[in-house]
Amino acid sequence: MSLTAKQMQGREALLKSYNKRLKDDVKSILDNFMEIVKLAQVDDETQVSRLTQIEEINFQMNVRASNMVRAAESLMKLVADVKQYLILNDFPSVNEAITQNSELFRTKSIEADKKLLALRDDMAADLFELEEDYYSSIYKDNK
Repeated sequence: MSLTAKQMQGREALLKSYNKRLKDDVKSILDNFMEIVKLAQVDDETQVSRLTQIEEINFQMNVRASNMVRAAESLMKLVADVKQYLILNDFPSVNEAITQNSELFRTKSIEADKKLLALRDDMAADLFELEEDYYSSIYKDNK
Protein backbone atom coordinates (compact mmCIF):
# COMPACT_ATOMS: atom_id res chain seq x y z
CA MET A 1 0.00 0.00 0.00
CA SER A 2 1.42 3.35 -0.95
CA LEU A 3 2.00 6.17 1.46
CA THR A 4 -0.80 8.32 0.04
CA ALA A 5 -3.30 5.45 0.34
CA LYS A 6 -2.32 5.02 4.00
CA GLN A 7 -2.67 8.76 4.53
CA MET A 8 -6.11 8.73 2.91
CA GLN A 9 -7.23 5.82 5.12
CA GLY A 10 -5.93 7.59 8.20
CA ARG A 11 -7.66 10.79 7.15
CA GLU A 12 -10.95 9.00 6.53
CA ALA A 13 -10.71 7.19 9.87
CA LEU A 14 -10.08 10.49 11.62
CA LEU A 15 -13.01 12.13 9.85
CA LYS A 16 -15.28 9.21 10.78
CA SER A 17 -14.12 9.55 14.36
CA TYR A 18 -14.93 13.28 14.31
CA ASN A 19 -18.33 12.56 12.80
CA LYS A 20 -19.11 9.93 15.45
CA ARG A 21 -18.05 12.28 18.25
CA LEU A 22 -20.26 14.99 16.79
CA LYS A 23 -23.31 12.74 16.54
CA ASP A 24 -22.79 11.28 20.03
CA ASP A 25 -22.41 14.69 21.68
CA VAL A 26 -25.39 16.23 19.91
CA LYS A 27 -27.50 13.17 20.77
CA SER A 28 -26.39 13.42 24.41
CA ILE A 29 -27.37 17.09 24.57
CA LEU A 30 -30.74 16.39 22.97
CA ASP A 31 -31.52 13.36 25.16
CA ASN A 32 -30.59 15.15 28.36
CA PHE A 33 -32.60 18.21 27.38
CA MET A 34 -35.65 16.05 26.66
CA GLU A 35 -35.28 14.37 30.05
CA ILE A 36 -35.09 17.76 31.80
CA VAL A 37 -38.28 18.80 30.02
CA LYS A 38 -39.96 15.56 31.13
CA LEU A 39 -38.85 16.18 34.73
CA ALA A 40 -40.41 19.64 34.65
CA GLN A 41 -43.89 18.17 34.16
CA VAL A 42 -46.17 18.15 37.19
CA ASP A 43 -46.88 14.64 38.47
CA ASP A 44 -49.81 13.43 40.45
CA GLU A 45 -49.38 12.65 44.12
CA THR A 46 -47.39 9.50 44.75
CA GLN A 47 -46.37 7.62 47.86
CA VAL A 48 -43.10 9.54 48.01
CA SER A 49 -43.32 12.78 49.95
CA ARG A 50 -43.38 16.00 47.96
CA LEU A 51 -40.05 17.25 49.41
CA THR A 52 -38.30 13.98 48.58
CA GLN A 53 -39.69 14.06 45.07
CA ILE A 54 -38.49 17.65 44.57
CA GLU A 55 -35.00 16.75 45.79
CA GLU A 56 -34.87 13.76 43.46
CA ILE A 57 -35.99 15.88 40.50
CA ASN A 58 -33.44 18.57 41.42
CA PHE A 59 -30.67 15.96 41.55
CA GLN A 60 -31.73 14.46 38.21
CA MET A 61 -31.84 17.92 36.60
CA ASN A 62 -28.36 18.72 37.92
CA VAL A 63 -27.00 15.45 36.54
CA ARG A 64 -28.69 16.01 33.18
CA ALA A 65 -27.43 19.60 33.01
CA SER A 66 -23.91 18.39 33.85
CA ASN A 67 -24.17 15.83 31.05
CA MET A 68 -25.23 18.58 28.64
CA VAL A 69 -22.30 20.77 29.72
CA ARG A 70 -19.88 17.86 29.27
CA ALA A 71 -21.25 17.19 25.78
CA ALA A 72 -21.03 20.89 24.88
CA GLU A 73 -17.42 21.02 26.09
CA SER A 74 -16.71 17.92 24.04
CA LEU A 75 -18.18 19.66 20.98
CA MET A 76 -15.97 22.69 21.60
CA LYS A 77 -12.95 20.39 21.86
CA LEU A 78 -14.03 18.72 18.62
CA VAL A 79 -14.19 22.10 16.88
CA ALA A 80 -10.69 22.93 18.17
CA ASP A 81 -9.40 19.54 16.95
CA VAL A 82 -10.92 20.05 13.50
CA LYS A 83 -9.41 23.54 13.27
CA GLN A 84 -6.02 22.22 14.33
CA TYR A 85 -6.26 19.36 11.84
CA LEU A 86 -7.12 21.77 9.03
CA ILE A 87 -4.36 24.18 9.95
CA LEU A 88 -1.68 21.51 10.29
CA ASN A 89 -2.69 19.32 7.35
CA ASP A 90 -3.87 21.77 4.73
CA PHE A 91 -0.54 21.93 2.92
CA PRO A 92 -1.84 23.29 -0.40
CA SER A 93 -3.31 26.38 1.22
CA VAL A 94 -0.24 26.82 3.43
CA ASN A 95 1.99 26.59 0.37
CA GLU A 96 -0.26 29.02 -1.50
CA ALA A 97 -0.10 31.50 1.39
CA ILE A 98 3.69 31.20 1.49
CA THR A 99 3.88 31.73 -2.27
CA GLN A 100 1.61 34.78 -2.09
CA ASN A 101 3.63 36.28 0.76
CA SER A 102 6.86 35.58 -1.10
CA GLU A 103 5.55 37.33 -4.21
CA LEU A 104 4.29 40.25 -2.14
CA PHE A 105 7.65 40.68 -0.41
CA ARG A 106 9.53 40.30 -3.70
CA THR A 107 7.35 43.05 -5.21
CA LYS A 108 7.89 45.30 -2.21
CA SER A 109 11.64 44.66 -2.40
CA ILE A 110 11.71 45.62 -6.08
CA GLU A 111 9.70 48.78 -5.33
CA ALA A 112 12.07 49.71 -2.50
CA ASP A 113 15.10 49.15 -4.76
CA LYS A 114 13.56 51.39 -7.44
CA LYS A 115 12.86 54.13 -4.89
CA LEU A 116 16.39 53.87 -3.50
CA LEU A 117 17.87 54.11 -7.00
CA ALA A 118 15.71 57.15 -7.75
CA LEU A 119 16.78 58.71 -4.44
CA ARG A 120 20.44 57.98 -5.27
CA ASP A 121 20.07 59.61 -8.68
CA ASP A 122 18.34 62.67 -7.17
CA MET A 123 21.02 62.99 -4.50
CA ALA A 124 23.80 62.66 -7.11
CA ALA A 125 22.18 65.35 -9.27
CA ASP A 126 21.75 67.66 -6.25
CA LEU A 127 25.31 67.01 -5.11
CA PHE A 128 26.58 67.78 -8.61
CA GLU A 129 24.67 71.08 -8.62
CA LEU A 130 25.97 71.95 -5.14
CA GLU A 131 29.55 71.17 -6.14
CA GLU A 132 29.15 73.23 -9.27
CA ASP A 133 27.80 76.17 -7.29
CA TYR A 134 30.56 75.84 -4.70
CA TYR A 135 33.42 75.65 -7.17
CA SER A 136 32.06 78.56 -9.21
CA SER A 137 31.36 80.76 -6.21
CA ILE A 138 33.52 83.58 -4.94
CA TYR A 139 33.65 82.09 -1.46
CA LYS A 140 35.81 79.18 -2.56
CA ASP A 141 38.94 81.26 -3.00
CA ASN A 142 38.48 83.40 0.17
CA LYS A 143 39.54 80.78 2.66
